[in-house]
Amino acid sequence: MEETLGFADLLRLMDERSSAFRAAVAAAPSLDVQVPTCPEWTLFDLVRHLGEGRHRWAVTVAAGPAEAAPQVSAPAAPRERAALLAWFTVSTRELLDALREAGPDRGCWTWWGPSQSPQTTGAVARHQLQQVAVHTYDAQVTVGDPQPLPVAVALDGVDEFLTTCVATTFPWPHEPAVIDYHAVEGRSWRIWFSPDGARTARLPDPVAAEVPAVTWASARGTAHELVMFCYGRITMDSLRIEGDRRVFEQLIAWEPGT
Repeated sequence: MEETLGFADLLRLMDERSSAFRAAVAAAPSLDVQVPTCPEWTLFDLVRHLGEGRHRWAVTVAAGPAEAAPQVSAPAAPRERAALLAWFTVSTRELLDALREAGPDRGCWTWWGPSQSPQTTGAVARHQLQQVAVHTYDAQVTVGDPQPLPVAVALDGVDEFLTTCVATTFPWPHEPAVIDYHAVEGRSWRIWFSPDGARTARLPDPVAAEVPAVTWASARGTAHELVMFCYGRITMDSLRIEGDRRVFEQLIAWEPGT
């Protein structure tokens, strides 16, 4: 099976997606338009959120291994578009520079604890690529020009989401279950849910669940569609669902540790 994206590719693609994000923002009629996929935000709010995140993670990566997140105060986001885009560019460069300086294996604080993703700068780079990729899509939707994620980004995005945001040692509060995700590009994943939590693995082939004693469901779509489903940008109706749909509803509503 193919490996995940290498560190250099993560940084290159993060820079590329950041450029696409800036292009979408530059094409908008106004910074005050609502973002359909994040309806509580305007486009200005979206840029501010993403730019502050770049700055915060740059400081976190530079701080090295830590038990808690460092105290960070990001520079205020300017309201004028050209200045805002320049501010975003600076924050992106800060993060990329911090990641290059640290390399992929250095430890640092992360918000994910009992998951299958390590607390390293390489894992931060991987997650931050997905953050800018999904929010680039949000910005493109806002200006009426949505583009699917690059296939390499989307395939890595499904894997990254499942290992970082789903896998956990917090108990699954429902009957044991299995969910499969199948990307039409030829990659599949399985998640096992039990009282021991949730664990995920990439499958060599898109096979059906092998344990009839558990509730089973699967979702099939393009890698882009699967990422957008994971991040709540599209619903189950946009995918081909087989098995018990209630498992997906339980997963969407699940808040581990609460």
